[in-house]
Amino acid sequence: MGVPEQLAERMSMAEQHEYLRSRFSRRTMIRGGAVTLGAVAGGAFVPGATAQAAVPTRTTPSTETVDGSLVAPFGRHLAYGNDPRTEITVSWQVPVAVQKPFIRIGAHPWDLSRKIEAEVRTLFTPAGVGASGNHTQYYLHAKLTHLKPGKTYYYGVGHAGFDPAAPHLLGTLGTFTTAPAHKAPFTFTAFGDEGVSYHGLANNSLLLGQNPAFHLHAGDIAYADPSGSGKTSDTGFDSRIWDQFLAQTESVAKSVPWMPAYGNHDMEAWYSPNGYGGEEARWTLPDNGPDAKNLPGVYSFVYGNTAVISLDANDISFEIPANLGISGGTQTKWLEAQLKKFRASKDVDFVVIFFHHCAFCTSTAHASEGGVRQEWVPLFEKYTVDLVINGHNHQYERTDVIKGGAVAKKLPIGGTAYPEKDGVVYVTAGAAGRSLYSFTAPLSYEGHENEVESVASFINTKDGKQNETVAWSRVRYLDYSFLRVDVCPAPRGRTTTLTVRGIAESGEQVDHFTVARTAK
Repeated sequence: MGVPEQLAERMSMAEQHEYLRSRFSRRTMIRGGAVTLGAVAGGAFVPGATAQAAVPTRTTPSTETVDGSLVAPFGRHLAYGNDPRTEITVSWQVPVAVQKPFIRIGAHPWDLSRKIEAEVRTLFTPAGVGASGNHTQYYLHAKLTHLKPGKTYYYGVGHAGFDPAAPHLLGTLGTFTTAPAHKAPFTFTAFGDEGVSYHGLANNSLLLGQNPAFHLHAGDIAYADPSGSGKTSDTGFDSRIWDQFLAQTESVAKSVPWMPAYGNHDMEAWYSPNGYGGEEARWTLPDNGPDAKNLPGVYSFVYGNTAVISLDANDISFEIPANLGISGGTQTKWLEAQLKKFRASKDVDFVVIFFHHCAFCTSTAHASEGGVRQEWVPLFEKYTVDLVINGHNHQYERTDVIKGGAVAKKLPIGGTAYPEKDGVVYVTAGAAGRSLYSFTAPLSYEGHENEVESVASFINTKDGKQNETVAWSRVRYLDYSFLRVDVCPAPRGRTTTLTVRGIAESGEQVDHFTVARTAK
């Protein structure tokens, strides 16, 4: 029922999308189907055993509404706009269609007089393209601008019949705090490869305890597409997983901006040629990247003295090439322009970059991505990037300081790196919740150091896997974990620091090191 295998091998994801769109547009099942207000439409088809679902009784998205007082919003998640000091988008979900959705916002929980209409993005997934019958999801977004820097706001989301300002609904209110106008100490957290599980939930509870200013998710977010090849032949797709995921992360994401990069499992081929149509329904991210249409997960923002850049490694992945070359090189050009701008800025000391596929990792599953080393690592070194955070491999691994593909400086646990003269440190933090991978070398982490001179691994190249023996694998920990990063500014000419900690699901610290440079 999908693209024939012999054709799929020769077609890009966009070509498969168009093939199936034209084929299934003739079917009654799809007619009037995939509609998303805003930016999402049409798509590809996920064939396989799940395609044999029973014939649905309804063949178009539901437009029915119920009494709004019986419907409670869920899955609240925040994201910065282009300027974290003044812009925040609040997003949420409702299980059925509602009338006149809105957000209330104010400086106090008893003063929510400011009421703003919300945008609705309706995402319809018909039976036959996944593991469920017809499923309609309703995502709502309210972009807030002209906020005051460094200020905490209270907000409530609602719709006709459900007003969060009502006394009996004040318990549904959330808060957020905008970025400060000036440099100040702050903490952020990061991980990748979460999905829906007890371990993901446990990590979220620990994240909240760190009191982060924001959280970075380095791709493979919910795993609604468990195959992760970005193809129409991916099996087991279930859009309902997103309902569970957003409910799971709400305890953190309703008050901490949750900033994702997109991984291979986030390319959901049904919704759009690039696979990101579903993501565009669920998230409203900064739109300052090079190509919001094809690369909606590429953006940057500045918080205090730290610039953060989110990249889309699907664009340069040799291992999983569904979107290989989708930007036509514009992402790499944009990256260099961003790095040049931030290094010239008197307000930016640190540059942190996060994306999915690993530049340097020794996992037995995916290991290292040659496309990243070829396209981006030279730029990381040229502009002395301070920290690179990846997911993809479900484990914790941290490198020594690397320059030119080799160890420029050993970085023991508790050590300090100076990017201006040493090189770049890479951390794989892909143990947020999905099943764990493995290493070829012994584990080595805080309190359990086990140094080895070299580790056997491989790199994914355009010609396939190539074996390599590396000396840069410094810390290896195999259990659920995340990153905590503490940023401490300093007066001009003094030493400013970025302290990175690997935190296990148990709360145990498994790694720590410091990145230091002279403050501007």
